[in-house]
Amino acid sequence: MNRETRPDAELDAYRKLMEPPETFEEGFTSRSILGAFFVGFIMMPGAIYMGLIAGVSLGSAAEWVTIILFSELARRSFSPLTRQEIYVIYYIAGGLAGSAGGAVLAGGPFGQLIWNQYLAQSQAAQGFGFAHQIPHWVSPPASVLVNRSFLDVAWLPAITVLIGSQILARAEWFSLGYLLFRVTSDIEKLPFPLAPVAAQGATALAESGEVDDNWRWRVFSIGMSLGLGFGGIYVGLPAITGLIASNPITLLPIPWIDLTRTTENFLPAAPLGIGTDLGLVILGMVLPFWVVVGSFTAALVHTLGSPILYHAGYLTHWRPGMDTIMTNFSNDLDVWLSVYIGAGFAVGIIGIVHAVRSIRNREGSGEEGKWKALLRPPAGRGDVSFWGAVGVYLMTTCASILLCLYLLEDDDFPLLFLVGFGFLLTPALSYVNARMAGLTGQTVGFPMIREGAFILSGYKGVDIWFVPIPYADHGRRAQLFREVELTGTRLSSILKAELLLLPLGLVCGFIFWSLIWQMSPIPSPAFQYAQTYWHLIALRQSLWFSATASEGPGLFEEAIKLEWLVGGFGFAGGAFLLLSWLRLPLSLVYGFVRGIQGLPHILIPEMVGALIGRYSLERRFGVDRWRRYAPVLLAGFACGMGLIGMSAVAIALISRSVSQLRF
Repeated sequence: MNRETRPDAELDAYRKLMEPPETFEEGFTSRSILGAFFVGFIMMPGAIYMGLIAGVSLGSAAEWVTIILFSELARRSFSPLTRQEIYVIYYIAGGLAGSAGGAVLAGGPFGQLIWNQYLAQSQAAQGFGFAHQIPHWVSPPASVLVNRSFLDVAWLPAITVLIGSQILARAEWFSLGYLLFRVTSDIEKLPFPLAPVAAQGATALAESGEVDDNWRWRVFSIGMSLGLGFGGIYVGLPAITGLIASNPITLLPIPWIDLTRTTENFLPAAPLGIGTDLGLVILGMVLPFWVVVGSFTAALVHTLGSPILYHAGYLTHWRPGMDTIMTNFSNDLDVWLSVYIGAGFAVGIIGIVHAVRSIRNREGSGEEGKWKALLRPPAGRGDVSFWGAVGVYLMTTCASILLCLYLLEDDDFPLLFLVGFGFLLTPALSYVNARMAGLTGQTVGFPMIREGAFILSGYKGVDIWFVPIPYADHGRRAQLFREVELTGTRLSSILKAELLLLPLGLVCGFIFWSLIWQMSPIPSPAFQYAQTYWHLIALRQSLWFSATASEGPGLFEEAIKLEWLVGGFGFAGGAFLLLSWLRLPLSLVYGFVRGIQGLPHILIPEMVGALIGRYSLERRFGVDRWRRYAPVLLAGFACGMGLIGMSAVAIALISRSVSQLRF
């Protein structure tokens, strides 16, 4: 069996090391609260800026910087941070400075409003003919957006819906995630093999004074030095020169070097380029090797297969002179979207079969007759009421359904769909994935359920795509609570952290998104990643939205081609069976599906990093040691990039403020 598929010995060692403690301590203290404000007011603006200008997430950097700073301050005050305080700070930092989606929207919930205002004015929405159908509770009219300020009464409906949906979503995940944890961990006694790994990683600095842990500081410092040097060229130079020139100076194009037009004479319809972010190379060293290989293979198939399909007459939307974004989207319309959907369905079915087998193999391994223990949690762990959590989930789901019905202009969307999403699909999917995480550390995906329901319902209007449908997978939340338990942190500490996270994220997000939006339109040449990549995301979203739009071109029906959908399904399913028979890593299939809609610009640097890591650094340091080094190196690199980003945004904000003064 391949060494990538046998982590049992290492995981057993972690489990022995991270048995649940007999006592639990409070992690939500005055020092962790201070850490939360530090992240909100110091790290968040840098996270927003880095996401817009370079497409870089500062989630891990924010966690490391905050923990390092507060750990050193506490140690020099002869009162070191406890493991529980470090975990809560880690949790809060990830929640405040993390980013979501391909748009890399950091800065809390208000980032979604920035995206919505862009989408409402985008060429994609205009071209598909539904821009005027976007309701005002999503984004105000274009006449208001010109001012680039949330301080307008026209923004009140959108902000109100945002805050309400955020409250409901957080209450839903906490209540259902806690219930799943109680069932799968306390009652079924599932091992959660990756929870000890994550818990130890989150609290690695709790005993950082040990001699054996000095390697973390060395590797982190090396990564941070790389991040500072590269970030100064990649982010700092364009940011600073953009303050004094209409076009920023860039030594390395952000986010990639586009070769599509250069190679179109001998590779027509092939989106080709090279990503310029060094972080992608380091990320390739961290990701599972065979996942990266699968993704890179998909990029090769797309790049080399597109010219063949073009000459065969299948790619009809591509025209010479198109750049990467338009080439990729036109290819999606003709072939690759259908292939992606078909392959995604195959992977979903494979995941379901795998889940059923795993659950069946472990059936009976839990202790029977202990369901009454749901009402008797371990003493001192900080549990909430079981029935209280049930009541919260039921109430929040009902509230979400009522909010959806209120926001939808038509009443044509069947109430049965909403009830099915909230009370059937979400609990069922979450329970399956909670069990999968508890048994194998992995989860399964069920693709296109939400999109398929919208389209098959016959509903007309784009507002259905923006309402807070009560459909989500909370299976991973069960593992989160297991991690909290393993660190000896009271579960109530996470509840308190969530109660702080939402208002702090809203306030800080409002302040810093407003300031950065005032600096320049988003996207614009000042924010190069957003200027380049957001257009492709908007095109892909608009294609789906057009399926229910009441008017406009019916490109979605044209994009879905049964023969290519079946081909993608057959290829992914056949590859899975072949790899199983040959006993090769199955992660190749998952990586291939990941790479079908990815750009080679991003996947090429990842593959370079994976090759360097596997065939050079693993041989030099040893496999186990390098796998411990690589995530810390990536975190240090992100930290260095983040420091450059925070410095750049601080200089930019000060410069804009001074330039607007009138004496």
